[in-house]
Amino acid sequence: MRRRRTNRVVVVTGASAGIGRASARAFAARGDTVALLARGQGGLEAAAQEIREAGGRAAWWTVDVADAAAVERVADEVERTLGPVDVWVNSAFTSVFAPFWEIEPDEFERVTEVTYLGFVNGTRAALKHMRPRDRGVVVQVGSALGRRGIPMQSAYCGAKHALCGFHDSLLAELRHEGSAVRASLVQMPAVNTPQFRWVRSRLPEEAQPVPPIYQPEVAAKAVVWAADHPQRREYWVGAATVGTILGGRFAPGLLDRYLARTGVDDQQTGEPRDRSRPDNLFEPLDDEPGSDRGAHGAFDDVAHGRSVQAVASRHRRGLGLAALAAVGAAAVTRRS
Repeated sequence: MRRRRTNRVVVVTGASAGIGRASARAFAARGDTVALLARGQGGLEAAAQEIREAGGRAAWWTVDVADAAAVERVADEVERTLGPVDVWVNSAFTSVFAPFWEIEPDEFERVTEVTYLGFVNGTRAALKHMRPRDRGVVVQVGSALGRRGIPMQSAYCGAKHALCGFHDSLLAELRHEGSAVRASLVQMPAVNTPQFRWVRSRLPEEAQPVPPIYQPEVAAKAVVWAADHPQRREYWVGAATVGTILGGRFAPGLLDRYLARTGVDDQQTGEPRDRSRPDNLFEPLDDEPGSDRGAHGAFDDVAHGRSVQAVASRHRRGLGLAALAAVGAAAVTRRS
């Protein structure tokens, strides 16, 4: 395989916080020029400044990924300003923590527009430029919840399930066309991002990721790896992601009963929710100067900084060869 070209142009949506913010930093640290896309100007300015202070190159654009025409205009401007886009990362999302029957129709629609159609819009804008050049990579930041839904997140889980179906269709169409453009889906575990203090919630207690929780830098490493190695159609990050996806595939009824017993409490901290706090469902919370939320959420004390499973998955071919070599050596030793 050819070596990765240096100084790529990388677009990251949802780049003002969380996985998008950590991924933008990771690409910039590799020498790539990063276009930061999100709604909140304050968060974007802080993210760009953070990258520049570290010696990287970044530019930012405010855009709502639910607006297809606006995303296409920004993609055109990125190409004019920074050059041909090599990698496009879709990471923007929003959510509502509540039972399905407590989510209003406009709220459900908004989550779907951002968390699913935002990825569709970003992919369409990227392919407009990549397909004529016959090169480029689209990385979709997915979730274990895209293969297995859980309670209190029906809108988010539905959107991530839709993303998986869209990804499957897109891969088949690119292959049918004989295109050299690649797309890869990275299924994430629970990640310590600001979302749990800024998405809309009707839970009685503060929301939290279902443990085990990983730092956004773990997710960012997987995103960068997928951009460098897009031959894999899908990557799973974290042992819990593997267990969730496989459990939903082979024992869905058992998982239904388990989640009915534990899924609601596991997503709450035990502390009463601050009902006066605003949310970012329809308006960004990091738009004003000084409102930056950063990449990390409130769970640094319990979040893991690495995933052994993710490392093993990225290097599974080498580990497999090493295992075969070890088995062969043991067989020779037994015969001697």
